[in-house]
Amino acid sequence: MNYVKTAMLLAVLTAIFVAVGALIGGQTGMVIAFVFALGMNFFSYWNSDKMVLRMYGAHEVDERSSPEYYGIVRELAQRAGLPMPKVYVMDSPQPNAFATGRNPANAAVCASTGLLQALSRDEVAGVMAHELAHIKNHDTLTMTIAAAIGGAISMLAQYMQFGAMFGGHREDRGGLGMIGTLMAIIVAPLAAMLVQMAISRSREYVADDVGAQICGRPMWLASALAKIQNYAHRIPNEEAEMAPATAHMFIINPLTGQGMDNLFSTHPNTENRIAALEALAREMGQPGGPRDDGGLGRDSNVGNDKDPGPWAQQRSRDASGPWG
Repeated sequence: MNYVKTAMLLAVLTAIFVAVGALIGGQTGMVIAFVFALGMNFFSYWNSDKMVLRMYGAHEVDERSSPEYYGIVRELAQRAGLPMPKVYVMDSPQPNAFATGRNPANAAVCASTGLLQALSRDEVAGVMAHELAHIKNHDTLTMTIAAAIGGAISMLAQYMQFGAMFGGHREDRGGLGMIGTLMAIIVAPLAAMLVQMAISRSREYVADDVGAQICGRPMWLASALAKIQNYAHRIPNEEAEMAPATAHMFIINPLTGQGMDNLFSTHPNTENRIAALEALAREMGQPGGPRDDGGLGRDSNVGNDKDPGPWAQQRSRDASGPWG
């Protein structure tokens, strides 16, 4: 079913891209855009994950360079019955994370340095379990391709806006050409964003539920979501602000809400997500949060912002942090 949804998404985004091409160059522009879209779809299938990781300057870590973070992912992957994904860290002060890859055998998870510093070990486990849930549900292919093609549509609209500022296309079809250009500038990125919203909102709830069951502690993830939401609005993610089409990939919307691209959220309300996790915790007999038995290693003061987690202590001793 996820492959069918991915095909439908590609069809919609390709149609938007072709329509923009038609508005720019008529029938010739439509044909060129269609050929370009086909090539982009093929390229995105095989390389969109690498593109996103490079976009955020992520670097791979292993058991030697980041033993605790890597160990969390390894244990959770075993619990989820998944192949061990590649593990990355991106250098960003904003706590956040995402997963990418075309299938579970070629997947990767990525956490920011800010997340590893700000969250406790159990909260990091909750976040990574959520990302592994996206991999287990085969969400990452759709989400990553949407980011790549949505970004291309946004760039095309920006090109058209630049051309309109300098009087482009006026000689082609007079006022109609200018109206078409203005429509493409406004409608194309908006339509692409609406498609991304459609694939993101429902999937986040499902990934929260599956991730909570993978780690066995819904309140670990609930506490992490509350902290990340709090930090995300105060600490900008510069790479995400420059590439808002990738925002739906993150566990919490990384955009600060200062630009036009943030008028439409790609994520469901965080309070609603936390409420759903609290209800799941009660169903699992955990009304007060994590218990002493059955967890991933030691306990933590979940929900306590004064608990910086084990990484922050090492960070104070070594400026490079545990990820090298």
